[in-house]
Amino acid sequence: MATRTPIVGGNWKMNTTRASAVSLAETVATSCREHTATCDVVIFPPFPYLSAVGEALGDSGVQLGAQDVYHESDGAFTGEVSTAMLRDIGVNAVILGHSERRHVIGEDDALIHRKLLATLEADLLVIFCVGETLEQREAGQTETIVLGQLESGLTDVPASRLVQMVIAYEPVWAIGTGRTASPEDAQAVHACIRTAVASRYDDVTADSLRIQYGGSVKADNASALFAQPDIDGGLIGGASLDGGAFASIVREASRISHGASA
Repeated sequence: MATRTPIVGGNWKMNTTRASAVSLAETVATSCREHTATCDVVIFPPFPYLSAVGEALGDSGVQLGAQDVYHESDGAFTGEVSTAMLRDIGVNAVILGHSERRHVIGEDDALIHRKLLATLEADLLVIFCVGETLEQREAGQTETIVLGQLESGLTDVPASRLVQMVIAYEPVWAIGTGRTASPEDAQAVHACIRTAVASRYDDVTADSLRIQYGGSVKADNASALFAQPDIDGGLIGGASLDGGAFASIVREASRISHGASA
């Protein structure tokens, strides 16, 4: 039997200054260092502070991630950032398909898919987000929406590349609202995602894939969520801006690892 190493990401979104970003990174590096052997920890600061945060993380084992990337390698794309630029400053993970990119910025499945393929080609870890809005959930469309986004993202992705991917299920209605899916409801969607991956690839590939939950995860609900058999950590928003709270969530994830078929 192998085990799936849990992964906790801290998505700082459009928050912090250079000074506060460095201070927060130092706190995370110190408080999470002892857990990085049993839990992958990645923080995603705003683009302007990536280099400074990377230096602050040092050799703590906490990884540096970016909140977005563009799919072209270079050229006349004002305001965009390439995978090579990210690698050049020590980034090794990228969030793609986040609900705010989909619903606020207006990115569609096709653009997200191009970014995903480019990021995999650059040998960066992809945190690929899927999730439904409140209206879609109330209309009974959760499975249709989530699996549709998943299918689009995985198009042309061979099984061998899934070791570079983490699926993040983030119900849009639970992001930044204080509302959280119950552990049982979150588990049901995670299990559905894993079943779909098994149907597309095979059971071993699906069992090895990490699926994390994102949606108002906090220190007081992390344990119940992470205890679910198909939830392999969390993509943390607001709570990741508090170094102590984030470390508590990492601590809960590091206590739990889920079995996967070898």
